[in-house]
Amino acid sequence: MAVLAGTVVLAGVATAGVAMAGAEAESSDVARQVHTEKQVAGTPCSVSARACVDLESQQAWLITNGEITRGPVPIASGGAGQETPIGHSFRVYRKEADHRSGEFEAPGGGPAPMPWSVFFADGGIAFHGGDRDRASAGCVKLDTAQARAFFDDLQVGDKVQVLDAATERAEREKLAAV
Repeated sequence: MAVLAGTVVLAGVATAGVAMAGAEAESSDVARQVHTEKQVAGTPCSVSARACVDLESQQAWLITNGEITRGPVPIASGGAGQETPIGHSFRVYRKEADHRSGEFEAPGGGPAPMPWSVFFADGGIAFHGGDRDRASAGCVKLDTAQARAFFDDLQVGDKVQVLDAATERAEREKLAAV
């Protein structure tokens, strides 16, 4: 692992995860496997997750060994046309403490800051600090202190689950009824 100017990079990491739309995400082999795992009490996520995001409640948690270690914390997720992807097995693939957006400008011009970025899904989707009053372009925005905690706690390779709690509940109920 190399550390350069506040960036943690791991060479040879496979794709971060495959984002899918609603029903497709819930019917994948990975989703079915996750639905058989024990759920972390108070979250929609399974015990194998290290970070959990519930798009329905706009909350996130950090999890260690199936126990909540931080959260729920409020988030802002992607807006219309730039939704945060749903997925059961995203993986952290890069961390960058002082990342700047390549797509968006700050109000005064220049690249928008994305402090304490923890990238976990294709397309540059990350946890990062930012204004939660504004929807993101698919990222999961946290207050700066919370973004720093996620940055400090999560490591490259950790599993991230991004779910809609109501959909997850329904899928688990269907599986239990079989």
